[in-house]
Amino acid sequence: MIKIIDRDRTAFIVKWVASVIQIFGYAGTAFGWTPWNLYFFLVGVLGWLFVGVLWNDKAVMMIHFVALGSMLAGMASQ
Repeated sequence: MIKIIDRDRTAFIVKWVASVIQIFGYAGTAFGWTPWNLYFFLVGVLGWLFVGVLWNDKAVMMIHFVALGSMLAGMASQ
């Protein structure tokens, strides 16, 4: 069977990229880079949600799905 993606390698890359992007979100919040901080957080949360799917880790998926919903609701109310 041909492997379409290497899940472990993909998860490794996505989790580190998403983590760095979320750190930019924290920095953006600290320095008042609104709305860029939200965009960084949004990308980071989506990355970690994808990692949760790759790992089939329901806890990781749940926390990032809830975070995504909260962020989108907050952004829509502005």
